[in-house]
Amino acid sequence: MKFTLRKSNERGHADHGWLDSRFSFSFAEYHDPKHMHFRTLRVINEDHIAAGGGFPMHPHRDMEIFSYVLEGALAHKDSMGNSRELKPGQIQLMSAGSGVTHSEFNPSKTDKTHMLQVWLFPDKRNLEPGYTEWHPKAEHANESKVLVISPDGREDSAVIHQDANIYRLKLTKGEKVTHDLASGRGAWLQLARGNVSLNGDTALTAGDAASTTDAGTVTITANEDSEALLFDLA
Repeated sequence: MKFTLRKSNERGHADHGWLDSRFSFSFAEYHDPKHMHFRTLRVINEDHIAAGGGFPMHPHRDMEIFSYVLEGALAHKDSMGNSRELKPGQIQLMSAGSGVTHSEFNPSKTDKTHMLQVWLFPDKRNLEPGYTEWHPKAEHANESKVLVISPDGREDSAVIHQDANIYRLKLTKGEKVTHDLASGRGAWLQLARGNVSLNGDTALTAGDAASTTDAGTVTITANEDSEALLFDLA
């Protein structure tokens, strides 16, 4: 199985003072024709938001958007009437569909927010906008691999309008987890924290990513306590 690496320090970067972001794919003023998307995965932004900072109301359409909180909190409001505050380990998933506006802020006066914001292309345009959340349950505390987003909502995952299965990985040092990638699909692993090895040789550190379209089994081994998102995409 061959992997293509996207190293953390090679990502796009923008520092606005209140917001420090790293872009895995072209976004806003960062444009790299070699990194536009991976299959249906369009955006992975790693954001550090200063206390009180955030994104005021702004529009989206025809995109599946989710935020995964790593540290701090994230306050969300949208034109569908949702007003929520997410904590670490929680996910909000918004289907922008035919059009929606929303805001996201760090509600703390003292602590930063560290999060991943992810966009995927939907399987249809002009869908009815929607909002849902995924929260880890008690039994997930010791699970190394948990399905958090899927097209059919199995295993209590949040439902996305795309053939995408997205897993949260949380591994302690020395722990291993495997994933079987079927023929015709692609996998992207985004390492949020820690240090892992893929199939015993390819090493990733925090912020790195690896992708493959080779069918087979990937074994992910944690060289230290680690956290990641794994995307299995049509």
